[in-house]
Amino acid sequence: MNPNPLGRNIRSFVIRASRATDSQRKALEQHWDAHVIPYNMAHLELDNYFAEPKPLTIEIGFGMGDSLLEMAVAEPQSNFLGIEVHRPGVGKLLHGIARHNLQNLKIMCHDATEVISNCFEKQSVDRLLIFFPDPWPKKRHQKRRIIQTEFVELLATRLVVGGLLHLATDWEEYALHMMEVLEGESTLTNCSDAGRYWDNPARPETKFEQRGRRLGHDVWDLLFKRVSL
Repeated sequence: MNPNPLGRNIRSFVIRASRATDSQRKALEQHWDAHVIPYNMAHLELDNYFAEPKPLTIEIGFGMGDSLLEMAVAEPQSNFLGIEVHRPGVGKLLHGIARHNLQNLKIMCHDATEVISNCFEKQSVDRLLIFFPDPWPKKRHQKRRIIQTEFVELLATRLVVGGLLHLATDWEEYALHMMEVLEGESTLTNCSDAGRYWDNPARPETKFEQRGRRLGHDVWDLLFKRVSL
C-alpha cells in the first residue's frame, strides 16, 4: 500500500547542512524522549503525549522554534505540535520546552506531508500554521514549494469545521500563489474577504521575519477558515 495518499513522494523540506550548538546537542540528548513524538504510520493517540485534551495547533516547519515556544507559553489553554526536520531547531525548541517546563508543546521530527497524512484523522486539528516556508523563487524550482493544491486539500481535510489555516511569507509572488491555491479550495474561506491578506495578524514576529523586514521585505499573512465538509 502506498503510505502517501497524495499518490507521489512529496517532501515538505530540504535538508540544509548546519551545525548544532553545544546547548542544542545537549537538549537533543536529554529531552528528546520526553518531548519528541516518534513517527509511525498510524493515527496518533494524543492523550498519550499531552497532559490534558485541549484544542490542537500544529506548526509545520517551525525553524528555530522561537515563535512556537512563545505561542505555547502564552496559550496554556491549547496544545501545540511542531513539525520540523532541522535538528538544531529541534534542539533549540527542546531547550525552551524544558526551561519553561511546558506540558502543552510536543515535536515531531519527520516529513510534514507524511505526518499529516498518516498520523491525523479527518477533522482532528483546530489550527494549522505555516510561517515563511521556502519560497523557491526560481521558476524551475517552484514545484518544490510546500503550498500546492494537493497539500492544501490534505490540510483542509484535517481541520475541524471552523478550524483555521494561517500562512505567512515575505515573497510577494509566493503570497499571490498562496492566495490562488487557498481560494481554489472549496472547503476554505478567506477570513479577510476574497483576495485580501490579513493586515494585523495575531502571531509572534519570527526572527526570520525580523531579518526580512531589515532587508526591506514586506510580509503577507493569509488566514482561511474551514467552512464545510
